[in-house]
Amino acid sequence: MGICGQTTLSIGFLLTATATAAFADCSPDVVTIYGDWGQANFKVTIADDARERARGLMNVPQMPTMTGMLFVYDGPQPVSFWMRNTLIPLDMLFIDPAGKILVVHPDAIPLDETSIDGGDGVQYVLEINGGLAARLGIAPGDVIQNPVLGPGAARPCD
Repeated sequence: MGICGQTTLSIGFLLTATATAAFADCSPDVVTIYGDWGQANFKVTIADDARERARGLMNVPQMPTMTGMLFVYDGPQPVSFWMRNTLIPLDMLFIDPAGKILVVHPDAIPLDETSIDGGDGVQYVLEINGGLAARLGIAPGDVIQNPVLGPGAARPCD
């Protein structure tokens, strides 16, 4: 399942709009990030098996703003990524089992094979367009909400 062709959403609208019923219900294809700066909703594709995680966003020529890919692992573990065959710059958000952002790696360089280490205890990784985390103010300590996190999440779904 790809994310190209999704509707581009206005950053300003998403940051100032109150949560709608669809977002309050925790849609599986939406990740909401909460921080001191406010909140932002990202339409995501889920990569929750080894094949999908290995493919990731390789060979994707563009990605609409406010979309991304959420990588889901079976449990917390050391996680690292690289940008082989990835054509667009990405911000990588490394996230613990409760949904707390541990590391924000900004502007990963397309086609670079240097390992990007997210550290230990990572269960989720959210990839979004490069530079977007800084523009929105996303930082370590912010939390995500999505049904995949389950009832033990810092911001569980209702």
